[in-house]
Amino acid sequence: MKLHLAKSAGFCYGVRRAVELAEEAAASGRPCVMLGSIIHNRDVVGSLARQGLVAVNRVEDVPQGCGVIIRSHGESRETYRRLEAREAEILDATCPNVKRIHHIVALAEEQGRQPVIIGAPDHPEVAAIAGWCDHPVVLSGVEDLEKWLEEQPERRALPLTFVSQTTSTQKIWNDCVKKAKKECTNPEFFDTICGATSKRQEEAHQLAAQCDTMVVIGDGKSSNTKRLAEICREVCSDVQLIERASDLDLSRLAQAEVVGITAGASTPAWIIKEVCDKMSDEIMEIEESFADMLENSIKTLNTGDKVTGTVVAITPTEIQVDLGTKHAGYIPVSELTDDPTAKVEDLVKVGDEIETFVVRVNDQEGVVTLSKKRLDVVKGWEEIESARENETVLDGVVTEDNKGGVVVSVKGIRVFVPASQTGLPRETPMSTLLKQKVRLVVTEVNRARRRVVGSISRVMRAERAAAAEKVWAEIEDGKRYTGTVKSLTSYGAFVDIGGVDGMVHISELSWSRIKHPSEVVKVGDTVEVYVISADKEKKKISLGMKDRSQDPWTVFTSTYEVGDVANVRVVKLMTFGAFAEIVPGVDGLIHISQIADHRIEKPGDVLAEGDKVDVKITDVDMENQKVSLSIRALLEEAPAEEIEE
Repeated sequence: MKLHLAKSAGFCYGVRRAVELAEEAAASGRPCVMLGSIIHNRDVVGSLARQGLVAVNRVEDVPQGCGVIIRSHGESRETYRRLEAREAEILDATCPNVKRIHHIVALAEEQGRQPVIIGAPDHPEVAAIAGWCDHPVVLSGVEDLEKWLEEQPERRALPLTFVSQTTSTQKIWNDCVKKAKKECTNPEFFDTICGATSKRQEEAHQLAAQCDTMVVIGDGKSSNTKRLAEICREVCSDVQLIERASDLDLSRLAQAEVVGITAGASTPAWIIKEVCDKMSDEIMEIEESFADMLENSIKTLNTGDKVTGTVVAITPTEIQVDLGTKHAGYIPVSELTDDPTAKVEDLVKVGDEIETFVVRVNDQEGVVTLSKKRLDVVKGWEEIESARENETVLDGVVTEDNKGGVVVSVKGIRVFVPASQTGLPRETPMSTLLKQKVRLVVTEVNRARRRVVGSISRVMRAERAAAAEKVWAEIEDGKRYTGTVKSLTSYGAFVDIGGVDGMVHISELSWSRIKHPSEVVKVGDTVEVYVISADKEKKKISLGMKDRSQDPWTVFTSTYEVGDVANVRVVKLMTFGAFAEIVPGVDGLIHISQIADHRIEKPGDVLAEGDKVDVKITDVDMENQKVSLSIRALLEEAPAEEIEE
């Protein structure tokens, strides 16, 4: 017979934390009670009772001023208030995953949403979650959800927030989510099934499929243990659900070649060992020594160790990690990353495996402070030195600035970039780069002095040179580019088309007559341009912005003819008259004799550049594309029109 022991059998992080807190309270000697069974395991509760830690079922039974342990399942908001009223010293052993659900449902209700809890209505965890909102809805599964929606069809339009009991199955949750997405118009979902629970269930399902008999160990009141048994029965015909070794039916194992064993999250290691010992006479081959498993569970940790654990909970201040030891692992958010732009939820998720550095070990409290950032720094130095040797381009985030330059965080290492190497124009404040993601090369490394110098501009120059080479290789007359206006002069605008600057002459910026390029574009603008000509030898490019698909003269002749009245803009005053824009790209001349119905000394006596006036088109020279305009003609026609009226 072969025995396969599930890797995740036994205490989960939350249960281990709760039991250790209770044992510490019992050892302290101060008056303390448990409010309800701290976990669903009568042997553990009995052991704590023998240590002097008794359980009470009502807040009223908690002695005034006494210490009280909140069980791992959590309690309602009202329970906390009543305990505070009794001046009780609260020792909160609520599982961090359950705490997160309390926050979700409370916040949902504050936002005007309806919390919907998927779980067993009579389970203490579910009751506690419901106690953090005023109008909770508790549904055991998709059938209850369907019935609830059918009772009042208008519920489908409510803003619903769905959460799950941590020990529920993924199937129950997924079925409810699918149903709600199909029928409800405004739902939101938080998959709050514990990552360790999901992993345990998945392992049990896979193991049971390979075994002739499956043994599931756990208290009869434990919801997660019952779930494990249900999951195992889906793929294994013979499943024994037992609490102790004495419950084991060895006769059912006689014909089994392969026996699997798993245990609920509330089952202590010594009970699992007790069951294994009872089966030992029947076992011919054990895949993993239980003694080894126990040794791993109590292994010591030291400052400076590299350890790998599983993320079990995320709070606004810390990430909680199950290290598979007696210690509870915590990563302060400040020790997660140096990137000020990073969001915790983008870096880690519950269930992720994470490698960290041990910063501090508190054996007395069973707590280990961890840092991912410091481990990244250790690895970072190695990568920085390699990057310097190989001239590798690195990504980083600017975290500090001063007159001399900026500091860039690269893989947790501070890299100083002198002002001359930032790529910023002179007189530009260094602060413009703060929190910006940049690319740089390392130019100097002195690990002993913890000094690293880098250059952003060198990367920019290299990237610009590569882009320029590509532009020159592919450029041709008429080709269109999207570019950025880099600078303006009196005669035009320089536009970067991807590593190369081309010049748009003022005459090519617009069909309209303009005095300065700033009337059309400004530095930093993104513009569409086309190549008029490119001299690869002299490295000069002439660009245009005017839309040449439409000829201004064609637009004019299709819109106006001799005798029409047009509203025009005066664009230039001369001694002999004024030029006025009829349509963009076509100007007409108002001769000085046609500006007024009386003699004037100069056009400026009547007109100013920028004025808009009505004129009559008196002549069109199609061959030379010249237009004659007259204000006087309209003035002389006015009396006749008034007489007709």
